[in-house]
Amino acid sequence: MKKIVVGIGGSSGSIYAKVLFDKLLALQDQWSAVGVVMSDNAKFNWELELENKTYVDYPFEFYNKMDFMAPFASGSAKYETMVICPCSMGLLARVAQGISNDLITRAADVILKERRQLILVPRDTPYSLIHINNMKTITEAGGIICPATPSFYSKPKDFEELAATVVERVLDLAGFDLSAYRWGES
Repeated sequence: MKKIVVGIGGSSGSIYAKVLFDKLLALQDQWSAVGVVMSDNAKFNWELELENKTYVDYPFEFYNKMDFMAPFASGSAKYETMVICPCSMGLLARVAQGISNDLITRAADVILKERRQLILVPRDTPYSLIHINNMKTITEAGGIICPATPSFYSKPKDFEELAATVVERVLDLAGFDLSAYRWGES
């Protein structure tokens, strides 16, 4: 049973966070805890892009962005994986530089220092050299950069199916056992 932290940054791409929540619900027999931290901009973008506040309806443990008493603010809580989805370039930069000024960046810092799994899903495009260097720094520190670059070979029928092509890759990287389209398999 996995213990996972989900950070939702303030970049556009709330559909990815929603699909991640939905997929985690479908996989609830594989996790014992899902802790969620949303930035203020993440909440704003969810409401703007998805035209609802349904993030409050999910049965996960939600933490205030400044709650440094959250269990995953310490390595002793043994959360194995953190996914930041979507991840703005500002948030990615703070993680790359070790600036733990809120719970999302503190949790990412803990995951990296404990040599656990950090997966960042940047949605911004194009990338500047600063962005690329920050992604390189995180990769060298043991993190995984999984850009929100959907695939089309599964012929997704709507935005949620398109977003699922990214989210399913993230969940694969996190070690979940899930049913997903696999290239070359029927």
